[in-house]
Amino acid sequence: MRLKSFYAKTMTEAMHMVRETLGEDAVIVATREEGRGKAVRVTAAIDRDNAYESYDSSYSASPDDFSAFNRPAGGGERGWYGYAAAEPEDDSQAIIETLTDVLLRHAVPDEIVDHIISCASVVGMDRADTTLMTALEHLYSYRPLPQKRVDRAFMMVGPPGAGKTLATAKLAARGVMAGLRMAVISTDTIRAGGIEQLEAFTKILRIPLQKAETPMTLAREIEKARGADQILIDTGGFNPFNPVEMRDLARLIAAGSIDPVLVLPGGIDADESGEMARVYAALGARSLLPTRLDIARRLGGLLGAAHHGSLLFADASNTPKVADGLQPLSPERLARFLMPGTAKNHATLSPSTRKRAIKTK
Repeated sequence: MRLKSFYAKTMTEAMHMVRETLGEDAVIVATREEGRGKAVRVTAAIDRDNAYESYDSSYSASPDDFSAFNRPAGGGERGWYGYAAAEPEDDSQAIIETLTDVLLRHAVPDEIVDHIISCASVVGMDRADTTLMTALEHLYSYRPLPQKRVDRAFMMVGPPGAGKTLATAKLAARGVMAGLRMAVISTDTIRAGGIEQLEAFTKILRIPLQKAETPMTLAREIEKARGADQILIDTGGFNPFNPVEMRDLARLIAAGSIDPVLVLPGGIDADESGEMARVYAALGARSLLPTRLDIARRLGGLLGAAHHGSLLFADASNTPKVADGLQPLSPERLARFLMPGTAKNHATLSPSTRKRAIKTK
């Protein structure tokens, strides 16, 4: 079997594209809203013997999707993360049972479990880990935050205690190490110790920390920082289920050219994280930055947030140490978090898989 994804404004248009490109034998694997409900993505499968050699002209690829839709699972003769895959698991059913057990232990919502298992059933299974990686590659999109000059500011948003201040400090440190001129602004002026915590990091990095209590002062500070390569904005914790607090956050986001980034810790209930993601996505958030992956044991909430908020996986924080920074997320890395304990010797990966793995470092 091989997979292809189709983007359209409506489900009817997407289904027409599927039938036109893959024929009546195509099997719908998963559907997902894109662009905060402005478009849909349909992933369909077709038997390899009946599949076209090239994409039909009606196929529309999203610029935000970095998936390679027709790559065989596992990257060839070698298994994912370095160990040989010469001895496959007993059969496809055993792999499905392993994946189901993994997803249930992470409290992944049933709807998303069905999507992953359906995708896994048609990608060509050799091992549970490679199959999970390939399914995650097809079902989610990944775009690490850039390490170069950008015109828009990045604002860390999320519920109280999500790790926004630490994420801001890590992004600032990464920028300084990359030789960028960084500007950091904090609107977290009410929480006790909020400013002091971030200022302790910015002093070490020799970045003046600016403070903004209102949207008006934030707009002024952004304008002053226009000479910087990147502008980072830390915010206080806003209750996503409080309309008044969300209006206050919306005013801050509207103060300038700002891209809000949802910072969400692992371990949150999947239904709640999905509801939170929808709220923050409505305010303009497009990227998800997971935190506390070093202590969280249930990551289903992160999959739920990305699914229900139509969010791109950006970077991940799995250590409280600022110097250790962030890890750009990819299908391989996300699968490793979900299935820890797999071998990590990238030297024995196949060339195509090793190339993708190196890009995630």
